[in-house]
Amino acid sequence: MSDVQRAIRDLPVVARLAVVGALVLGAAGAAVGLVLGLLANPSTAWAATVEVGLPAAVLGAVLGALAGTAVRLRQRDARRS
Repeated sequence: MSDVQRAIRDLPVVARLAVVGALVLGAAGAAVGLVLGLLANPSTAWAATVEVGLPAAVLGAVLGALAGTAVRLRQRDARRS
């Protein structure tokens, strides 16, 4: 297991899912931005990569944190029952 995987695994569930969401959606957004940028204007494709990838990463972090919060609340409720 790599150091990055170990570091992510050791995070609390909310932070872990936020990081994973940011990585997944950020990479997908960067790929979409690159393709769109290459189609529109190849000389500025790098900017499109950032313009689409960065908001996608933020959205992924927010959605991941919400999912992590839901998991954490379910774990807490399961312990109470």
